[in-house]
Amino acid sequence: MSAHRPIVVPFGDAAVIVELGGTPGIDTARRLRRLAERIRIATAGQPGWSTPVPAATSILVPVDPVEPGVAVATGVVRSIVADGAGETADGEPGADAEAGAVIEIPVRYGGDEGPDLEAIAGLTNGTHGEVVEIHAAGTYTALFLGFAPGFAYLGPLDPRLVVARRATPRDRVPAGSVAIAGPQTAVYPAESPGGWWIIGRTSVQVWEATRDPAALIPAGSRVRFTAESP
Repeated sequence: MSAHRPIVVPFGDAAVIVELGGTPGIDTARRLRRLAERIRIATAGQPGWSTPVPAATSILVPVDPVEPGVAVATGVVRSIVADGAGETADGEPGADAEAGAVIEIPVRYGGDEGPDLEAIAGLTNGTHGEVVEIHAAGTYTALFLGFAPGFAYLGPLDPRLVVARRATPRDRVPAGSVAIAGPQTAVYPAESPGGWWIIGRTSVQVWEATRDPAALIPAGSRVRFTAESP
């Protein structure tokens, strides 16, 4: 894996951001999770430090603006990142669940629950059945969580299904909607606005605040979708 040297800079007055750069994907997400875990362990128990949050190509490290303060925190994070710069992907401690069981999510594709399936078939020069077959054939990795609690960005999506986001987002996307956009797929954890293409829906609750853990799909886990009979 070709590694990009992380850039560590202040992000406002209450956070530090670690910019890894590179292309979003499994290797980048794995490296970000390792760096986030390293920062979390190194700062655990110290006043003013919150849990680092990995994203597509960066990590946000929230800190108290007074103690430690963003200037001090930036220096600390730079030292932590530099100390681990020479480590490789294999054998490094982290929070990945990629070796665990695959999470199976049943999906009712098309119809009222997948209103964009026909459009995706047209955009990809395929049939409804081919779109379902391709989508359900993949094993996806949860690259990171964002947008909403429990919203896992899953990839990589088969190149045959990669399309740009909808030009006009919906005001309301039902909870459980299974959608695609760009090189990723996802399950909407709750009703919300959204600009992804909805190809199906699941009854599985991917986010439940009273559950421990609340998120069914943690970062690093693997997911497969299975087509339910109509």
